[in-house]
Amino acid sequence: MGSDTGNRYSANYDVTYLVEQPLLAVLADGMGDGPGSAAAGRIAVDTFVDHAMRVTEPSPDTLREAVAAAHARVSHVGRELRVLAGCTLTAITAAPQGYWLVQIGDSRVYRWRAGQLELLTTDHTVAWLGAVHGWYPFNSPQAASARYQLTRYIGHGSAPEPDVFSVTMRPGDRYLLCTDGVSDQVGYDYLRTLLSQDTPPTTVVTTLLAACETAGGNDNASAIVIRVD
Repeated sequence: MGSDTGNRYSANYDVTYLVEQPLLAVLADGMGDGPGSAAAGRIAVDTFVDHAMRVTEPSPDTLREAVAAAHARVSHVGRELRVLAGCTLTAITAAPQGYWLVQIGDSRVYRWRAGQLELLTTDHTVAWLGAVHGWYPFNSPQAASARYQLTRYIGHGSAPEPDVFSVTMRPGDRYLLCTDGVSDQVGYDYLRTLLSQDTPPTTVVTTLLAACETAGGNDNASAIVIRVD
């Protein structure tokens, strides 16, 4: 895993966490900058990890409870600081029956398998809804603005639930968890080419973050790569 501040912000508001055995990978991206953003990402990841590691058999219910606890703590901090406190959260965790993927916000999970790169998650943004329903051209100014309008995130006033679904892992699979600082700056074809190479995950992350910097470094960029042996 790795993270790069980029050139837009003076600080990094992304937070990453990775334990390989049993697998628990978590990634958060603070909304905007400032103390609310910094607090939200750290609190959300710490809270989610704490709840996830308390149970021996993670389930959709326990994972939703972990997200609900993160909502409560982040919202409390936002009220204390009197600023917007919010972040995305994306995670993969091992369970006795397989693996669970948790998604709220617009960070992403990609999977490379058998020559194909798939996007497994949905962006919880107005831009995603607009692309699906044809409200405006994908590269239009309206679409660019709508990418910053999240419909679900940690700290949202109505505490929306995350997407939780099972994923399988097969030998040869590669999973990429990344913030929008990666997916907005590096194209699908580049990701497909990079993840298809038989290189260590640390090398993939380093190369990917360097590509984000070359593309302009317009946002904090963070990535976790999981290779299934």
